[in-house]
This record gives sequence, structure tokens and C-alpha cells, in this order.
Amino acid sequence: MSNERPLTTGEIADLCHVHLRTVLQWIHDGKIKAYRTPGNHSRVKVDDFISFLKQFNMPIPDSLTSRSGGHKILIVDDDINMVSSVRRLFKREPNFEIDVAYDGFEAGIKLLLFKPDLVILDMKMPGMNGFEVAQKIKRSANCEHTSIIGVSAYFDETDKDRLREIGVDHCFDKPFNSADLIAKAKEVLGA
Repeated sequence: MSNERPLTTGEIADLCHVHLRTVLQWIHDGKIKAYRTPGNHSRVKVDDFISFLKQFNMPIPDSLTSRSGGHKILIVDDDINMVSSVRRLFKREPNFEIDVAYDGFEAGIKLLLFKPDLVILDMKMPGMNGFEVAQKIKRSANCEHTSIIGVSAYFDETDKDRLREIGVDHCFDKPFNSADLIAKAKEVLGA
């Protein structure tokens, strides 16, 4: 994305559905990183604008994410260490944008705002478990193209059959091989 044309303050105002003065104030307050042109106009790099949107939990317009040609992956697991290691794994790969959720309820919010192409989903979480999250994803019209890879330390064949019926693309037992997870994610995403 770094080679892309920067955004004007007017474009940002349109994307955020706010007045131009609001965008100028955000820049003045240092909330959005911008630079000045020789003509004294503010310009914002796409990556800096996306960082601003994420920082303030604002939705990222599809027009920005589709520019990258990358895939969005949502990691859902209540184990912070597992989330960190899977996130690091995918961050090494080009063309993946990563977000995380630590329970099923947070995953629901991220599904609406982040709109992932793939969810790597722990099945055994407190509260809303992975089976319930997978069912909600597959029943949602907004997520009809979202793929799911289920992971669990406690899979049995009944669980795997149940997940196949729901429409989960693949299941991995924890601990899993990192290279296998990356390969399966790329296969599922057609990357």
C-alpha cells in the first residue's frame, strides 16, 4: 500500500462521513498523521489513515481494504499466548491483515467491523464457544464468504463431524504445525 496515492482531507471526510473541519482538527490534534504539500495542503498515507481508524475502532471502508489485494484473518482464542503466536506467524506472511478477539462476543463485533476472509477459531472458549461462533458466522448473510479453520486441544471425531456439518473448512488439533496452518489458510483463501 505504501506506493498508493495519498488521501486528501476531503476524501477522508467523505469516507468517515464527517465535515472537512473535523478531519482538519484530527490532523491538528495529531490523531491522524499527515504531511503538507508544497501547496500547503494536507495529505495522509493510506496506511496512516487505516491505523487511525483502527485506533479509534472506526470501520475500515471496503474501498481501502480491497486496494491491498491482501486477505483479512481474525484470530479468536481465549488463550493470549496462542493468539500472540498465531498472530506472529501470519504477520511474517505478505498480504495478510490480522485482527484478534479473545472471546465469542468480541468475535461477533470484529466480524461486523473487520469483515475477515478467514477466522481461525478456538472451539473451547468460556461463554460463547467456538461451535456457537461458527454457526453464527455460517448463518450470517454478511459472512457468507468467510472461511473458518477450527482449532482445539480437545477435538474428537464427533466434534469434527459437527464442525463439517456447520461448514467449517478445516480442523487442527493443538498443538499444530505452523507450516501446516499457514498452508491450509492459503489454500482456503485461494492465496
